[in-house]
Amino acid sequence: MNLSTRLSAGLPAIVLLLAAPGAAAGQTEFQLQLGKLVNPFSDTGHGTTVVTFQNAAQWSWGDHFMFFDYTADGGNDGFNEKDLYGEWYPSLSLGKISGSRVGFGPIRDFALLGGVNYSSQAKVLKYTPGFRASWDIPGFIFLNTDFARLVDASSGVDNGGAPSTDNGWMFDVNWLATWEMLGQTFTFTGHAEYISAVKNEFGDDVRAWILAQPQLAVDVGRILGGEGGRLMSGIEYQYWRHKLGTDVSESVVQFLVVWRL
Repeated sequence: MNLSTRLSAGLPAIVLLLAAPGAAAGQTEFQLQLGKLVNPFSDTGHGTTVVTFQNAAQWSWGDHFMFFDYTADGGNDGFNEKDLYGEWYPSLSLGKISGSRVGFGPIRDFALLGGVNYSSQAKVLKYTPGFRASWDIPGFIFLNTDFARLVDASSGVDNGGAPSTDNGWMFDVNWLATWEMLGQTFTFTGHAEYISAVKNEFGDDVRAWILAQPQLAVDVGRILGGEGGRLMSGIEYQYWRHKLGTDVSESVVQFLVVWRL
């Protein structure tokens, strides 16, 4: 069964989310990241190139966020070898549906989440139903806290993939902030997630992990005298404790270029 068939069979709720009225606003960008990432199964590092396609959009009933990473490194160990990995998260805003504020205090809205995580190389497929609290914090364009179930629908070892696992859960914080300093525009964005411990199909423990990927960038287009908000450059810091559930942890700074369409 191919991916599109599995999604249509397993995620009718997400299809309903997308049946809402057309998008009102959106943003698409490409990212290039260069750094030395670790293969947690061999504990070796290789120079790694990551090209990311990312899209976020809003419509009358909610919004969505999606990305695809194409990753290639200098090793030949079966890890990050021209791998395609993607995640997609549509949400259904309770405030937008009701037409009134449903939050309280610093929380401005609550939303229902759907989601899909997919890796081509490891043949991993997970569904992520959950909910979101959106916070009204000065200085942030958005700051969300997401809680979701991780429902594993992976192919497993018998089908040439990574071992399938029990279902788990995740907690994620994601944000975007911009500010002006010394006549330049800076952006601080990213996310930090906690993934619960599970067992794989062989009964082995897959450890809980923490992954944080903050990005700090400056508007290069504006520095060069061109149109602002299009070309940015900076760094992404990746901290991954117990990477992919192993005993190996990672702390690495990557060079970052962002091109917004």
